[in-house]
Amino acid sequence: MPKNDRLNGCLDDIDVNFMEREATPRLLMKLGIQLHLAGLSLSNTVAILEVFGVERPRSTVHNWVHKADLQPEGGRSPDHIAVDETVIRLNDEQYWLYAAVDPDTNESLHTTLEPTTNKALAHSFLTKIAEKHDVDDDPRTACSSRGHTRRMRLVNAVVLVDDSHSVQHACRRHGFDFRYERHGNRNSVERVFREIKRRTSSFSHCFSNAHAETANEWLRSFAFAWNQLI
Repeated sequence: MPKNDRLNGCLDDIDVNFMEREATPRLLMKLGIQLHLAGLSLSNTVAILEVFGVERPRSTVHNWVHKADLQPEGGRSPDHIAVDETVIRLNDEQYWLYAAVDPDTNESLHTTLEPTTNKALAHSFLTKIAEKHDVDDDPRTACSSRGHTRRMRLVNAVVLVDDSHSVQHACRRHGFDFRYERHGNRNSVERVFREIKRRTSSFSHCFSNAHAETANEWLRSFAFAWNQLI
């Protein structure tokens, strides 16, 4: 798909109906959201809007991004899924970003920000991936009203993991096919992490005095924009 088609599609997918009383033309609101998520700082985004005769403070654009509630779409069925976790700094505190990427397309499948890393959180993250994308019921177990455990597996997908014991343990618990791989197809998720770290470092004001959920929303929005622009 040509890049200009991706950009147009991204604008079409941004819903700004949440701002019924906002005087800014909706197309310019969408443009402001897209420009910031594509890499412009809030200051530069505001400067672009001023070219169109719209003067808004940085906080307004910041609110547009969060209220749009953007995130990568579900319903994918990739052959491989690269899963990883990395540290994100928020108000001088350490958080863990879990991310899953389709290495064939470099598209983000799901992200979440957690205050720590452990087996339970890794299991929860993989559960969300299975719920969000195509899954099958493992025939070894079934779900019923009597409380039997439902075990899901990603259809025809191999989960690519590094040496994270919590992620490997979660794959075994789910019954997912997984393979230890430090390079190769896992390079896609590393590229996503590098870009996220670059953005959070360059535009640290996005996370200054922000709550963890606000940062989580921003990261989901970033993943949405990343999928439109790669």
